[in-house]
Amino acid sequence: MVQGYLARLDLGPTGMRRLFNLWPPFRGAGIRVTRIAPDWREAEAELRPTLLNRNFVGSHFGGSIFAMTDPFCMILMMKALGPQYVVWDKAAGVRFLKPGRGRLTARFRLEEADVEAARRATAAGDRHEPTFTVEVTDAAGLVVARVEKTLYIRRADAYRPALAAT
Repeated sequence: MVQGYLARLDLGPTGMRRLFNLWPPFRGAGIRVTRIAPDWREAEAELRPTLLNRNFVGSHFGGSIFAMTDPFCMILMMKALGPQYVVWDKAAGVRFLKPGRGRLTARFRLEEADVEAARRATAAGDRHEPTFTVEVTDAAGLVVARVEKTLYIRRADAYRPALAAT
């Protein structure tokens, strides 16, 4: 497998959720992963207010809002495609729409059509760079931020043939 050490661990969704909740960058930012679906097609993360993630005006620090969305599109796609594919985060952008206060939630859903599109686009060894949009909402359901994540996807044997055998 070409991906990193954690990708090689077969923790399952519950184990991965627990690992995320122990991960220092998430713990320090007040981020909790509340759900990863058994089929790896959905995930949910929350950002709770703490003294460590408030900015100068008392709302959530923008970096914490962005961090809560960071790994999920990539991981869900990695799990859907399997070890025959390389999946990386390629680019990201965040648009803050209103101050984030209280408990914020980000929900991630990977559609089967997105997985099939990745398989078709990479069938000949080409790369595929889909973009996914994730909305971060407050307790009232209002969107406080919109995050776009672009992935890099390629079959492992076309990515680095020497590494694909390992």
